[in-house]
Amino acid sequence: MSDLLERLRERGWRLTSQRRVVAEVLDGEHVHLTADEVHARAADRLPEISRATVYNTLGELVTLGEVIEVSTDGRAKRYDPNAHRPHQHLVCTGCGAIRDVHPVGNPLADLPAEQRFGFTVSGAEVTYRGLCPACAG
Repeated sequence: MSDLLERLRERGWRLTSQRRVVAEVLDGEHVHLTADEVHARAADRLPEISRATVYNTLGELVTLGEVIEVSTDGRAKRYDPNAHRPHQHLVCTGCGAIRDVHPVGNPLADLPAEQRFGFTVSGAEVTYRGLCPACAG
């Protein structure tokens, strides 16, 4: 069983066949699918699943904190199931591919006190950009 499915079961989230297939499609490392990609893959497994059901399920998963919505450079939102593992993203500026990365260090600690402007900082999002091997080649 996938990590996401297991977390949803533990939460007591009702797993209909549609919700299950969306969660199964999102399973894995470095998964950052658009809603349309989730729908296409879910429809391969469950042809009767509607686009609205996929969008609603993704919205619920984001609200539950089980999936992260990732927006990069005006491209379509992508959905990351690794919501419980701290990480940053590496984005290809050519094709838009996204990989999870785990840099050493703490971005919160790297922000000097004088640059906090009195804010109580509770989180940081760092996005690394560059060209993937396919686009650089």
